Amino acid sequence: MTKRFWIGLALLLVIPGLIFTASCAKKQVKSEPGVTGTESTGAKRLEGDAQARALEEERLREQRAEMAARQKFQNEDIHFEFDKSGLLPEAKRILRDRAKWMMAHPNTSVIVEGHCDERGTSEYNMALGDRRASSTKSFLVNVGIASQRLTTISYGEEKPLDPANNDEAWAKNRRVHFVLE
Repeated sequence: MTKRFWIGLALLLVIPGLIFTASCAKKQVKSEPGVTGTESTGAKRLEGDAQARALEEERLREQRAEMAARQKFQNEDIHFEFDKSGLLPEAKRILRDRAKWMMAHPNTSVIVEGHCDERGTSEYNMALGDRRASSTKSFLVNVGIASQRLTTISYGEEKPLDPANNDEAWAKNRRVHFVLE
């Protein structure tokens, strides 16, 4: 029994010792001269945080620029001469910019609203507003925007931008307004 005891005790001490020495081999840690491992890790973490902040700031700038472009798209109307539905040169310039924006945003649809001043009958102004919206849509289709992305509607004199009863107000009300869907 003593022989068995001594063999068991030897195995109990020798085997774990061999496993311990084989598994705990020391690895060399490379570090930059003058920088300890924790300083290096901290510097890398700060560098990563700075990069993440820079990326987030860039994403926010792009988001703000996109929101500004959407607002400009909706807030910049095109205007018409009295009793006309033909596009003025300034309106064509604005519409070319709109077409570029729409080509860059292919999933966006637009409602083209035709408006008139209060002069003329309601029926006449509804028809004139429709002609204005249709001529605007035709221009956009001719420069490459799919007609399915454009919906026209006429409000005639129903939604004046300026309710005053003078030439300046009437000029503001002779317009096409855009609404993004």
